[in-house]
Amino acid sequence: MSIPSEARPISPSEARSIPPSEARSIPTAGRGESRGFGALLRDLADGSASLVRGEVRLARLELAAAVRGLARGTAFMAIGAVMAALGLLCLLTAFVLVLGDQWLPHDLYWLAALIVLVLAGAAAAWFGLRGAKLLSPDKLAPDQTAATLQEDKEWLKQQLTSGATSS
Repeated sequence: MSIPSEARPISPSEARSIPPSEARSIPTAGRGESRGFGALLRDLADGSASLVRGEVRLARLELAAAVRGLARGTAFMAIGAVMAALGLLCLLTAFVLVLGDQWLPHDLYWLAALIVLVLAGAAAAWFGLRGAKLLSPDKLAPDQTAATLQEDKEWLKQQLTSGATSS
């Protein structure tokens, strides 16, 4: 048995979706009847409980997204470390040999190794900084939860003040 939409209380999410022009026409207690303080408190408690459940659900979703971002950032850092340690080892050795034998006078292999070290260090730093940027606290903060909590706080204040003045 479903409750007619006119007689059932509306949830905060339903209240947010109602345009202000229609909000005045929604009855709160049937047809013109005034509601008691107990009924208002019960509705407020029910609405607050469902609001808290929704906020917890939203926080869980945002936390899961943050953990996925953390995993991605860690993977990028690992890929950067593996490439810096193994993937470039053969190429760097070949570059040292070519640079020391062909481009530098008097077979200065130590100078070629130093030049390659600087270039490889720059590449490793770039991958490390990219991974650290993905792990920054700005990427992990639950911004949407904080914003909806602020909206809910203002809505609750409005409900409390309108309930206190209508009695």
